[in-house]
Amino acid sequence: MITMNTMNTIYRSIFWLAYYLFARHLPRSDMPYSFGAKQIRAYICKRLFYKFGKNINIEPKVIFYNLKESTIGDNSGIGLGSYIGTIQIGNNVMIGPEVVILSLDHEYQDLEVPIRYQGFRIDRPVIIEDDVWIGTRSIILPGVRIRQGAIIAAGSVVTKEVSNYSIVGGNPAKIIKMRR
Repeated sequence: MITMNTMNTIYRSIFWLAYYLFARHLPRSDMPYSFGAKQIRAYICKRLFYKFGKNINIEPKVIFYNLKESTIGDNSGIGLGSYIGTIQIGNNVMIGPEVVILSLDHEYQDLEVPIRYQGFRIDRPVIIEDDVWIGTRSIILPGVRIRQGAIIAAGSVVTKEVSNYSIVGGNPAKIIKMRR
């Protein structure tokens, strides 16, 4: 007898395959020949995310790590070629192309064991609140919270919390100015 948990695993596996073998490779949503690529990716991702809002745009070639525990709010988007770990994305969030959002770190405490064999630390989700813009090729490290209305400049490395309505940039990212 097949349990409900087994059925759910099979169901999710089918949608993972559909995403990685098909939907991930469809054209960008703004191309005249996209033929509903945005809607197809949204339909598939809705079945993989824990919570998936309305009017979401996932561009091609995005790699996800842990959608089972990830959420994305209404009117948000993830840019071309991004890598996304466990995440909570608010409403009206813009994530540019090739952004890397990490939620895992390697263990490294045991000096007797090579780092590659020590495994990972506990997954620390990244939280992105409403109305945030993350620029191209930015890197967000595990456990970071980006507060409402913040802007992350392109190419920034965000290592700690970003305050409300601040514009940050650099490596490590520092406040450039406030939006207000």
